[in-house]
Amino acid sequence: MESKIEVLSTITVDHTDDLYKIVDMLNRTLKRNDLMFGLALEGNNKNKAIFTIYRT
Repeated sequence: MESKIEVLSTITVDHTDDLYKIVDMLNRTLKRNDLMFGLALEGNNKNKAIFTIYRT
């Protein structure tokens, strides 16, 4: 069984301590719609985060 994940959109935003809570809520709410959300720090810059939306 092959799983294909497609990147729909990516944006760089200012990092805040609670940003992960939004990503978690989106993943829990929209997983049945084949959507997944990711959050990563931007390289060495701890003040920026990369938010990505995927279709699974």
